[in-house]
Amino acid sequence: MSTKKTNGVNIRSGMDKDSLREDIKLHLRHTLAKDEFSTTSWDKYRSVALTIMDRLNDRMLKTQQHFYKTNAKRVYYLSMEYLIGRLLDNMLVNLDVRDLVAEALDDLDLSYEEIRDQEWDAGLGNGGLGRLAACFLDSMATLGIPAIGHGIRYDYGIFYQKIKDGYQIERPDLWLKYGNPWDTVRPKVQYPVEFYGNQTTLQSSNGNTHYTWENTHRVKAVAYDTPIPGYDNGIVNYLRLWKAESSAGIDLKSFNQGQYIDAVRDNQLEQNISRVLYPNDKVFVGQELRLKQEYFLVSASMQDIIRRFKKQSSDFTKFPEKVSIQCNDTHPNLAIPELMRYLLDEEHMDWEKAWDITVDTMAYTNHTLLPEALEKWPVSLVRNLLPRHLNIIYEINRRFLDDVKIKLGDDKSRQSRMSIVGEGEHPVVHMAHLGIVGSHKVNGVAAMHSRLLKESMFRDFDEMYPDKFTNKTNGITPRRWLKQCNPDLSDLISDKIGDEWITALDELKKINKFADDKKFRNKFAEIKLENKKHLAEYIKEHNGLDVDPESMFDIQIKRIHEYKRQLMAALHVITLYNRLKENPDLDMTPRTVIFAGKAAPGYTMAKLHIKLINSIAEVVNNDPEVNQKLKCVFLQNYSVTLAEKLIPAANLSEQISTAGMEASGTGNMKFALNGALTIGTLDGANVEIKEEVGDENIFIFGLEEEDIDQLRREGYNPWDYYNANEELKQALDQIRDGFFSNGDKELFQPIINALLHEGDYFMVLADYEAYVNKQKEVSALFKDKDEWNRKAILNTANIGKFSSDRTINDYNDEIWKAPKASLDK
Repeated sequence: MSTKKTNGVNIRSGMDKDSLREDIKLHLRHTLAKDEFSTTSWDKYRSVALTIMDRLNDRMLKTQQHFYKTNAKRVYYLSMEYLIGRLLDNMLVNLDVRDLVAEALDDLDLSYEEIRDQEWDAGLGNGGLGRLAACFLDSMATLGIPAIGHGIRYDYGIFYQKIKDGYQIERPDLWLKYGNPWDTVRPKVQYPVEFYGNQTTLQSSNGNTHYTWENTHRVKAVAYDTPIPGYDNGIVNYLRLWKAESSAGIDLKSFNQGQYIDAVRDNQLEQNISRVLYPNDKVFVGQELRLKQEYFLVSASMQDIIRRFKKQSSDFTKFPEKVSIQCNDTHPNLAIPELMRYLLDEEHMDWEKAWDITVDTMAYTNHTLLPEALEKWPVSLVRNLLPRHLNIIYEINRRFLDDVKIKLGDDKSRQSRMSIVGEGEHPVVHMAHLGIVGSHKVNGVAAMHSRLLKESMFRDFDEMYPDKFTNKTNGITPRRWLKQCNPDLSDLISDKIGDEWITALDELKKINKFADDKKFRNKFAEIKLENKKHLAEYIKEHNGLDVDPESMFDIQIKRIHEYKRQLMAALHVITLYNRLKENPDLDMTPRTVIFAGKAAPGYTMAKLHIKLINSIAEVVNNDPEVNQKLKCVFLQNYSVTLAEKLIPAANLSEQISTAGMEASGTGNMKFALNGALTIGTLDGANVEIKEEVGDENIFIFGLEEEDIDQLRREGYNPWDYYNANEELKQALDQIRDGFFSNGDKELFQPIINALLHEGDYFMVLADYEAYVNKQKEVSALFKDKDEWNRKAILNTANIGKFSSDRTINDYNDEIWKAPKASLDK
């Protein structure tokens, strides 16, 4: 791309302050047609975004040309979610021009902070799955891996959460209300996606049977590309999102006869495919629209992948040498029968060759240990929507079960357990089984999770394929989750050890030696306090509550789910409240307990937990006998942007899921990186965090996965724990008797029923005493500021393993085997 100069300024490509400033002015006037009399804050933000997009697009074109010229193997990451948050900060950090842009704006009498805050979080994900995918895109670009993310451009995100009278209220997430300056529509990059119809067979002249998929209903997938820059390395990959459009246009006959609704109805139904992101409540609910979304993503992406491959080769035996497809969870696993369909029906390959190519190309990441969360699509639904694919799935299953019989013996029970198509009156397609059988590698996302997959959930498959299962412990990008969200701590670290840690997080070990340096420790503490003051201002503005920045900020932020046990943290707040009520002069460490997270709209119990937390907060915060030492707050509409405020301000990170139920977690990593201590169970990645930071620098409590299994076998009785612990009994009795609900004894009865009358499946009562006792240790340590800060520094210093750069290197070394590149900046 040529560079134009005006008075020595490089317009549209220069990375100096003058070029950036002049381009902002030009976009404001010539692209947006605004002057000083008509400009809004949104216009100013857009002019900055467009200025950065000029630079990103220039680098993206150079990057893609390089990959094309070198005929590089490509990695395609398929995910239904990408929780990328706000992009302005992220783009500027990775281009290493955030300070320059701030200075350029200052020259124009504009505030960078004000402009940054105009941006709305992209509504492309639910939680951990989408945040992980966003980190992975960042790392793939930073490592120079030729990668493209594929997803869906949802018109509406999960939902905007309002808290009204303590209840969660869902509002539409209008993240595209004013458009999105970070994506570029590719109207010429569009593919037909087929649904319904029927499968037919044809006999060729040589006697072979060929299948066709006919009488289908067609929807159009249109590409929107968002650039993904690597950190300061000249590489810009991209995220390609698909939007559903009608392929037929308006029925003019109906329109001309005045039947407007009929004329646009079909168009609207087709566009519904990319209209809204399904809320994920960790319990699979089969919905036709969701299955349509999954196939829409898979079909459009596969056509795009094949088109790119065919530009450089017509030999599909080389497909796995040039293409690696990673399925993020089971949602994109329809890519397996879709690739088979193409190779069989379009390329007319024989089954064995097509199957070998498919397996060598595909890889699948499992994200859950909860059986109820695994996708199981009704055969009747798949048959109606994707008849050709169901036929292919049945044939995959038939051949697979034949192999099972040969390798593992004629064990009908085992074959039933392993079958891709479940038996019974209402048979289902097990998408996890399809992913395992149709991929060359299957990975879990933490050492414990991967071990449990092999030992329990997929034990039969591990025996069948002893080399297929592997572990890839999750990670987080240090660019967003330290350099961007905690710039003062980032600068402190760089001042001491240089800035290589930004792309080599293990370098943080060099600050271990500063844990005993009083000057460094004090500066570390000052930064934490400033972050807490900023969060306190946010809480005052949004919740009307004054909180003390000097108090311990005890934070639990994640999706609201029973297995994540926000309820146990809420019971602890009640216990502290009761202790203070009994003795207002109690020498208790002042504590501010902060919750945030969304509950799926249909998850009644999770929504009731939100109401309980807010009801507890109302009592605690309005009681002058206790509220100088204890506050409780629930922040509405948890998002990536809110996490960027909360995580740098946390003293204590709550990671208290029932052991054996959290696959990994990444919030635990972000908190530790930013100098918070963890209280948690030995679950998910907590196990590995403990190994890295040391037993003495983390607060581990509670039953382990094996203990829980044994307790269930022996017969767990929650009443035993209720009767044995007076503080627990008091807290539950208060909830039952309406103390936190203005005397309404019915409101929280479902919570009491779940804990006492329905078996306490998530072992809240079994772990309560150990949790409360460990919290006593937390409080005692927090009083010793020097020792607390020393341990906090050691957490930051030893969390380097959990960089997503390391995770992506592991994927690439073992699974993808793609080349790496770097370009001139």
